[in-house]
Amino acid sequence: MKNLDDLLNVAAERRDTDWENQFFVQFTNSTVNILSPDPQVGPDNWPYLLVESDVDAKESVQKILHWLHDKGIGLVLNPTEEYPDYVFTYGMIWHFKETGLFYKTIDQIKPEVVEIQKNASIYYGQPSESFMPTYVRKILLDFFRDQGLLGVKINLLSDDNKNFDLCFSLESLGNPPTKEHQGIAEAISWFLPPHYSIVLISETGLPPFGAL
Repeated sequence: MKNLDDLLNVAAERRDTDWENQFFVQFTNSTVNILSPDPQVGPDNWPYLLVESDVDAKESVQKILHWLHDKGIGLVLNPTEEYPDYVFTYGMIWHFKETGLFYKTIDQIKPEVVEIQKNASIYYGQPSESFMPTYVRKILLDFFRDQGLLGVKINLLSDDNKNFDLCFSLESLGNPPTKEHQGIAEAISWFLPPHYSIVLISETGLPPFGAL
């Protein structure tokens, strides 16, 4: 396995899944320099802590990730390059704290609901604590509150009891126009791991939704 410096010298177009897996291992066991004590707003308008790799760096990545996990802040490695070496969304960070993985592959994903129930051909349930910890719910609630949205509702829905969509009630989101759905889903996805399937959907005809 290559060390972190070797991995960061690999050209961007050659950074495949194998590179990413090695990078995650090396990066999480390395040290970095914090470039600014305060989070900075990135081009995507989300807050990030900026760090750089350096042979003389002193700050443990593990400790930084632990500190960030309940703050609603992402992490950017080497932002002063033309393109940062890696951008970690907040969802990746808290998922690493909970599971040791920044995200899961398809074969690693299992239903994580408090109690699976069935209504006609639909399986449903509320997310478990491991799927969506209380501190993540709070950060999402704060985000929605900043948008003037109170009482957002969610449900985990599946038609095969294997692949679940995390569904957000359109009614509880104020019934935004269809053209805004993708942008809203993308915003929500920043707070959650990349492998979560997020859907905005009407509650009509579906099992009961629960409060976020």
